[in-house]
Amino acid sequence: MLPSFFDSMLQLITRTSSDLPPDVRAAMGAAVVIEPSGTRSAQALAIIAENIDQAAAAEGPICQDTGMLTFEINVPVGVNQIWMRDRIRAAVAEATRRGKLRPNSVDSITGANSGDNLGPGTPIIHFEQWPEDAVEVRLLLKGGGCENMNAQYSLPAELPHLGRVDRTLDGVRKCILHAVWQAQGKGCSPGAVGVCIGGDRTSGYLHAKAQLFRTLDDVNPDERLAGLERTIMDTVNGLGVGTMGFGGDVSLIGCKIGAVNRLPACFFVSVAYDCWAFRRLGVRLDTRTGEIQQWLYRDPATPTPAMAQGLTTGSRSGHEKLLHPPLDESTIRSLRVGDLVLIAGPMYTGRDAVHAHLMKHEPPVDLSGAVLYHCGPVVVKEAGGWRVTAAGPTTSIREEPYQGAILRRYGVRAVVGKGGMGANTLEALKEVGAVYLNAVGGAAQYYARCIESVDGVSWMEFGTPEAMWHLRVREFPAIVTMDAHGNSLHRDVERASAARLTELAEIGAR
Repeated sequence: MLPSFFDSMLQLITRTSSDLPPDVRAAMGAAVVIEPSGTRSAQALAIIAENIDQAAAAEGPICQDTGMLTFEINVPVGVNQIWMRDRIRAAVAEATRRGKLRPNSVDSITGANSGDNLGPGTPIIHFEQWPEDAVEVRLLLKGGGCENMNAQYSLPAELPHLGRVDRTLDGVRKCILHAVWQAQGKGCSPGAVGVCIGGDRTSGYLHAKAQLFRTLDDVNPDERLAGLERTIMDTVNGLGVGTMGFGGDVSLIGCKIGAVNRLPACFFVSVAYDCWAFRRLGVRLDTRTGEIQQWLYRDPATPTPAMAQGLTTGSRSGHEKLLHPPLDESTIRSLRVGDLVLIAGPMYTGRDAVHAHLMKHEPPVDLSGAVLYHCGPVVVKEAGGWRVTAAGPTTSIREEPYQGAILRRYGVRAVVGKGGMGANTLEALKEVGAVYLNAVGGAAQYYARCIESVDGVSWMEFGTPEAMWHLRVREFPAIVTMDAHGNSLHRDVERASAARLTELAEIGAR
């Protein structure tokens, strides 16, 4: 029974995790050209381009958050779906063991990590029968940072900076603009959105996510929706959110919209936000052997051009500030928003579980003057220790309820993450003399190469993504986006883009 099916699924998972499809590459390549050289967004895009090349060459995860796996499968009548589901789950577990996926499945009540990406509801597997004599499997990997930026609107409504939003296509347009503006850098912009008009709350989100299986360069068969997609793409980048929320000319690389019928009393607009690391591939399989007959979204016979060719990412500009932890207050207070830094020395990871734990328990290491990295790396066990295979930043705003207290209590001098933090953290940075450093979200291969060694690990009972990893880094690049003087690039970009959001709403109204 389909003797090659397991191997084909393992290939699909590995390739999806490590190699962006050509349509996404083309969109990101266009973004690189659009952003003016020397800007913060251009610098971030250069790192992203190099990361894309590194991930494909090493077959390593593009982003350390390999996300929620969603399989959409078409099968002929009579195929044993129970058997196929079991083999897919086995392939997911094996890909996790090999470090192609990060263990992301946790018990929703206890928080315990299953360690193999398996558990109730994970992975997501949807079967659909069709009349063709082939098995088609499509896979989407969607990370937690962009998943948190999903949005659903019930119209009519009043939206900040947009006013009244009605049950019209223009109302849908305003919802999409608001969702993109709201995501800022938290969802690793430039991103893409799948949108559903109608349905109920559940089916609307499902259909919105299904739009992400379309290619970014396709044309919607519904002329009304095709026009709306064009309108969004012609205007949305005027928001000025830019790459990583740094400000810039590219905030969105794709908008795909579908519509399903609704109840008369309901008008939902559901938005599934995906990041630049838009991981989506598929295969067609032989129904007798399970071997891959055709790749979807990509042609293996067509060479993949290097994304970073001609771009400068690794060489120094001469303007970087070198940071050697442990850091003192005077060094930190000398930094200003916009400064580029290179970190060399010890760094400790800390995500949701670590931050919550530190509110009640002492740290396993001295955090005075330390650099705390919002990161859940992909690690593999090797003889003599651990090796990090992917290590980009996670979205920092989740730690806002804890960060100020941790800065004050333990003397942390620098926090590294993505997307920025809020007013409470900004006040604590100013009070204690600390900074927030924004790394490039999704650049997991790029940052993994900055890690010289894993010197230890604490709290492994939280699972590998949530444990505190003791890293030693070299020339780890980041940008100061919140300083010890009350300045925040994230606040400034959000305010400026909010003004543009109001202008774009009025343009549509005219």
